[in-house]
Amino acid sequence: MSSFTLSRRALLAAALSLAVMPRAHAVSIMDPFNLPAAMDGGTVKVGDSIAYADGPRHKLDVYAPEARGALAPVVFFIYGGGWSRGERYEYQFVGQALAARGFVVVIADYRLYPEVAYPDFLYDSAKALGWVQDNIASYGGDPNRLFLAGHSAGAYNATMLALDPAFMHEYGVTMPIRGVAALSGPFDFYPFEYNEVRDVFGKAPSPEGTQPINLVTSAAPPMYLATGTSDPIVRMQNTERFAQKLKDSGVWVTTRYYQGFGHMEPVLAIGAMWRWRMPVLDDMVAFFQMFGAFPSGVPYVAVAPEPPEQLPESIAPMDQIVQQMNEMFQPIEN
Repeated sequence: MSSFTLSRRALLAAALSLAVMPRAHAVSIMDPFNLPAAMDGGTVKVGDSIAYADGPRHKLDVYAPEARGALAPVVFFIYGGGWSRGERYEYQFVGQALAARGFVVVIADYRLYPEVAYPDFLYDSAKALGWVQDNIASYGGDPNRLFLAGHSAGAYNATMLALDPAFMHEYGVTMPIRGVAALSGPFDFYPFEYNEVRDVFGKAPSPEGTQPINLVTSAAPPMYLATGTSDPIVRMQNTERFAQKLKDSGVWVTTRYYQGFGHMEPVLAIGAMWRWRMPVLDDMVAFFQMFGAFPSGVPYVAVAPEPPEQLPESIAPMDQIVQQMNEMFQPIEN
């Protein structure tokens, strides 16, 4: 596999074209990370806006390697957004990054607050996994090599699906979950101290039952937990407490603490533009491989590109964009 090279000229041209081209989606703060010049090649979007149920928020996209032979392992990625925002198209860079490493990747929308509250968004993702179970082989994926991944609220959703079998059973999902990769995730945030969390979880009949840390058993799948040490939204102690509970229950857990980074940076570093900042993708793929992603050995190696030449601040003030992203969210826990 050729290494990713981010040329200043190519990214500048892509950024300028982004401003003038007709757009299928609303402008998003995530757009710079989804520029064609800023994403991995060697992939194809094999499924676009596939309905897994009725309704506008019940659609999914599927990414795969261009070169496909035998069925590939599957990553079901759940994006975050405080359970009140987020669109699957904003995470194309994640789909292409993992597809370039040999995975078939599914990214599904789910309903958000205020349309729904806990636990409806979890049932949506479970329903999407039902679609994966029934259909992913037709897109080159192996339903027996399924991994869940998520960031922030999406990390919460992924761990809840793995820890509470009721959601999957509701839709007859019997696929084994080989492992879960959870980035910047809230796992232990009761009592609910902030309005954003109270709105979503405050009416749950058993608030303690909404917390992943309270659902851990020895039957939980292996987990990879990663966080920035300077995360102001979900502090790293949340990951530390959850990791310890998993270890105490005999569950395999791999932890990564990325020094000096905040809430959004770990997921952004999956993409090619920021991969040079921290080895999130490399760490995730290594974890998936430990638990059977590629039985004959990993055919794709995560390459961390050299730091790109910096664009003029007027074109791509990346650090300012990330700061704006972090400021969009209330803290979830102290």
